[in-house]
Amino acid sequence: MKRWPAHIVREYGPFEGVVHVHGLTFDGARVWFAVGDRLLAMDPASGATVDALVVPARAGTAFDGRYLYQIAGERIQKIDPANGDVVATIPTPGPDGANSGLAWAEGTLWVGQYRARKILQIDPHTGAVLRTLESNRYVTGVTWVDGELWHGTREDAPAELRRIDARSGEIIETVEMPAGVEVSGLESDGAERFYCGGGTSGTVRAVRRPRQR
Repeated sequence: MKRWPAHIVREYGPFEGVVHVHGLTFDGARVWFAVGDRLLAMDPASGATVDALVVPARAGTAFDGRYLYQIAGERIQKIDPANGDVVATIPTPGPDGANSGLAWAEGTLWVGQYRARKILQIDPHTGAVLRTLESNRYVTGVTWVDGELWHGTREDAPAELRRIDARSGEIIETVEMPAGVEVSGLESDGAERFYCGGGTSGTVRAVRRPRQR
């Protein structure tokens, strides 16, 4: 297993009126992040918030190329980012408060379960669980990039970003965050950066993705 120290490229925020950053995602141009009662869209070049949708948003967020997905209590809402309309819902695989991260990959959703220390692959139309992966630490954000499954984690040690085997859950490499830095959500920009929710700091951090193998 390879281990890397985190290279934080940029820190965004704290944002006005934001006390907690939950899940986040990237739509190819903007970073969307959940702040409790809204989804905010940020321009990663300027750091300015450029859009907002009023929806329940206290956990993971994902984007499938057209729609946003947001964990809202015991359901996942499929949202049109153009107007905030909820076009469909499915049940979450766990009760309210159990589910943390959310990611879209190859036609399915991946849900992190925080205290259960699990990542579940689910059917985006029915919510049926297709696969379950176990972790040995609390699971926060989840993301895919270049066929790699990554997730954020914390528990009794510095927070980490972990790349794991999507079949076995085996840890392949880790990126260790500085002491006291929280990871409450995780998304890749599809290239060189991860965007990490900063939890109660009210910030979003860009972390360089390790490229050495």
